Amino acid sequence: MKSTLLSTKSKFKLFLEPFLYEKSSTRNSKKVSDEHLRESVGSFFERHFGREVVDYLIDPFVAGTSAGDPESLSIRHAFPGLWNLEKKYGSLIVGAILSKLTAKGDSSKKGGASSGKGRSKRASFSFHGGMQTLVDALHKEVGDSNVKLGTQVLSLACNCDELSASDGWSIFVDSKDASSKELAKNQSFDAVIMTAPLSNVQRMRFTKGGAPFVLDFLPKVDYLPLSLMVTAFKKEDVKRPLEGFGVLIPFKEQQKHGLKTLGTLFSSMMFPDRAPNDQYLFTTFIGGSHNRDLAGAPTAILKQFVTSDLTKLLGVVGQPTFVKHIHWRNAFPLYGHDYDSALEAIGKMESDLPGFFYAGNNKDGLAVGNVIASGSNTADLVISYLESGIKQVS
Repeated sequence: MKSTLLSTKSKFKLFLEPFLYEKSSTRNSKKVSDEHLRESVGSFFERHFGREVVDYLIDPFVAGTSAGDPESLSIRHAFPGLWNLEKKYGSLIVGAILSKLTAKGDSSKKGGASSGKGRSKRASFSFHGGMQTLVDALHKEVGDSNVKLGTQVLSLACNCDELSASDGWSIFVDSKDASSKELAKNQSFDAVIMTAPLSNVQRMRFTKGGAPFVLDFLPKVDYLPLSLMVTAFKKEDVKRPLEGFGVLIPFKEQQKHGLKTLGTLFSSMMFPDRAPNDQYLFTTFIGGSHNRDLAGAPTAILKQFVTSDLTKLLGVVGQPTFVKHIHWRNAFPLYGHDYDSALEAIGKMESDLPGFFYAGNNKDGLAVGNVIASGSNTADLVISYLESGIKQVS
């Protein structure tokens, strides 16, 4: 209540939302209008909480988590849980409270609450040495000979026809590693799990039973570019250090104060092992739907923008002692209003190609938790597919 981030009017609207927002008969009917199906994240939250909440809370949140903006993102695809919550309860606040109470009741019936051990709280975590530690451990477990780096998939052949089940897949690649080229000659696979962006899949050639499997039904998906700049500064050069996980910058504030970055994580505050004791480490994000061109700028230019923004936010003086730049041309798929076409295309590939499965943020959500769950669930589907011996028939 004491925060000056929102006006008094917006604060009152937050508290009155359970009483002012009524369930729509249209939303509670089985048939939902096209207008509501295509509603943006911005419009959805503005109806419930007002424009100021969208500009100063929702905008920086979606920019920091998906590189998107409230008007381009579809509420149904980006936040399906909230979409369904509104359909069921009308008020988001009432729905959140009742859903939590229901979950607690279910846990109590199963003995979860009586044991005195509640569910683990969500929190940020990492490994000593960074998240690469996890990737390296998985690589070691799978075996170096089973991991092909620097390898481009050119084509995939499903060895089946319209009447028979799949007899496996052959994959043809172009690789800097000579041993990987043997995939085209000597190896076949029982199933394929695809996680590549649809824009990459469109460049691959598929065959089914020896005949071309044309991918002309794949839609063009908009992917958002993003650059990540990791910088370190001596503690004595950061005059206004802030505690916490970091800062997200609303687009309106970027425009008002001439800021170029989406936000910054205080990496060494979250994970002290990330930097020497006499330095702070920051991870800054640039680009996204608000500033696509800037995401691809040279490292020297981005370093200037990051240093300038950190000077305004944290009182940084001088130059960073360390700089690392990572650029993703296709960082996130944009879950826009027409993303149904992408999901339908993925579904068609899975149903028409026996032993083909899609996973990752193109299908099951953008958050790290969603992607991990997608991989786990897809692995279970593949195991069931292989153990059943019952192949899909197109």
